[in-house]
Amino acid sequence: MENLTAKEIMNPEVLTVNTELSIQGLADFFFQNAISGAPVISDDGKLIGAVSITDILRHETVPEKGVQFNHHHDFYVHTTDDRFSHQDLDALHFTDEVPVTVGDIMTSRILVVGENDMVQQVADIMIKNRIHRVFVTRDERPIGIISTADMLKVIRDM
Repeated sequence: MENLTAKEIMNPEVLTVNTELSIQGLADFFFQNAISGAPVISDDGKLIGAVSITDILRHETVPEKGVQFNHHHDFYVHTTDDRFSHQDLDALHFTDEVPVTVGDIMTSRILVVGENDMVQQVADIMIKNRIHRVFVTRDERPIGIISTADMLKVIRDM
């Protein structure tokens, strides 16, 4: 593990969204791909934010479900991601008169690592910021993602 880099353990299949995608489109995208969050990219492919199931649930058009949000850790992984089933989210219907988009609900404060950063650095960032995934970037573009599951695989294979 000492000599591993982010590039060696990242998943290079990064599914991204843009700011113009509607909330309903985002929910459908999450369900179709069995994911709970995604990087948001600009028209030129640069990473500009992240969005998660929690961002959808936090939006004011969603019915209350007794969710308490921790605004101190407002990154792209949130505690509610595991509390709602796909059926719960699929049952939501968004009826804004003015369509709400990913750009309206995304988190613009994101944490990234470089492809040559050591795994220990990646782990430190994830632990200190209490996040479950981090994006690997090159020239401000996402080229990979590292999740806690990826980190656990590294530990298992040691």
